Amino acid sequence: MSGNTSTLVGHSVVTLDDLSVQQISELLRKAEYIDSHRKQVMHACDGRILATLFYEPSTRTRLSFETAMLRLGGSVIGFAGAQLSSVSKGESISDTLKTVSNYADVVSIRHPKEGAALVASRAANVPVINAGDGGHMHPTQTLADLATLTSRFGRVTDLTVGLCGDLTFGRTVHSLISTLCRFGNVRFVLISPEELKTPQYVLDRINDTPSCSYVQTRDLAGVIGDLDVLYMTRVQKERFFNEDDYLRLRDTYILDEGKLRFAKPDMAVLHPLPRVNEIAVEVDDDPRAAYFEQVKNGMLMRMALESSVLGDELPGYDAWAGKEVAA
Repeated sequence: MSGNTSTLVGHSVVTLDDLSVQQISELLRKAEYIDSHRKQVMHACDGRILATLFYEPSTRTRLSFETAMLRLGGSVIGFAGAQLSSVSKGESISDTLKTVSNYADVVSIRHPKEGAALVASRAANVPVINAGDGGHMHPTQTLADLATLTSRFGRVTDLTVGLCGDLTFGRTVHSLISTLCRFGNVRFVLISPEELKTPQYVLDRINDTPSCSYVQTRDLAGVIGDLDVLYMTRVQKERFFNEDDYLRLRDTYILDEGKLRFAKPDMAVLHPLPRVNEIAVEVDDDPRAAYFEQVKNGMLMRMALESSVLGDELPGYDAWAGKEVAA
């Protein structure tokens, strides 16, 4: 697979396995350029239309996709909630995508079922970007996570990354582990109650990467001092069949100032949001809190990705990137 994002033109992104490591690295550079050249890129996608098809509730991801296109000069159509679409009349995902392909230049889709984004990408004749499919993958959140790690550490390798909370249903966790394994040299510390442990297929991905390793534990306080990154997740109520189980597990881990006292002074605290109780509000003012920085980075990465799959050039980027390489 080429390392140039020009080869992404017209392609869907269902998982980050659809991109080479070099292409992901270039998207990170594009996001950095966009952040520092907002005016230069504000017409990069003039005349383009993004369709956001969200079959599940979302605040950040949907608004981030839409804001990204608006900031590039394009427009947005779509729906938020299956009850507002023809799905409520029995229309299939394939028929919806074949229809919307006639209206839009690129589609972002969120769906509660694993594999729905792949089905959508096969039905559409425009690029489809997965905005989260069930407990499977959330590739653009992972791009936001990578951008945040890069801004904090200047790299995404040679780190000890703790992931804490709902590691069974947390699609952001699965995407991040899978992608960091492709970069290599990461030690994972998987912190969860027994009922919410990391799925075996995700552990297999780590086992298949010689430069990566993992340990599993239930004791956040016992390992927090070893971590460069602590990635907190909420227990996902919507994935539980039994509410009593959710209520029993939801407050298993709460990060507060007391626990942070045992962490490294430069440890980064990430969270894909929304949070419930797993990070106390008092942590927001700690310089190690990086979760609202992730929000900004998510928008920038979606701007980079949308313009790349559309083949719309970012004015001035090539010259800027050339200077960066030369430096």
